[in-house]
Amino acid sequence: MLAPSFQEEVDRYHAAVPEITQGNPGPVKELYSRLDDVTLANPFGGIARGWAQVEARLDQAARQFQDGQMLGFDTVTSYTARDTAYLVETEHFRARLDGGAIEEFALRVTSVFRREEGYWKLVHRHADPAARPQSRRSLSQPTGS
Repeated sequence: MLAPSFQEEVDRYHAAVPEITQGNPGPVKELYSRLDDVTLANPFGGIARGWAQVEARLDQAARQFQDGQMLGFDTVTSYTARDTAYLVETEHFRARLDGGAIEEFALRVTSVFRREEGYWKLVHRHADPAARPQSRRSLSQPTGS
């Protein structure tokens, strides 16, 4: 069997991401590399590094969402080289967060992939709610010290 092309992996990724909003992290987990340098920076804050941390963070994110529905992906750009590729998108979905009312979300997402043994694997995902321009004021945060 031929290894999937990057576009085929993007299609698989787009099918997997909505599962998180329904409480199921499994399909996204299948896309990730298991090497120690994988990272995840999701909207709930912080950066997870290494498969154990990334897996725990994916599980935590999936527990926050219920009744999700993907509304679409707006691809800004993508780039593919021999062994690395990236995708910059806005993801639009609606879901129930922590059992509340259904809300609409737009996330700014950058995903980095690497070829491992001929297959594209996700090695980094950064998603945050700054999909629209933010005020300068939103940049300042208390340091908590």
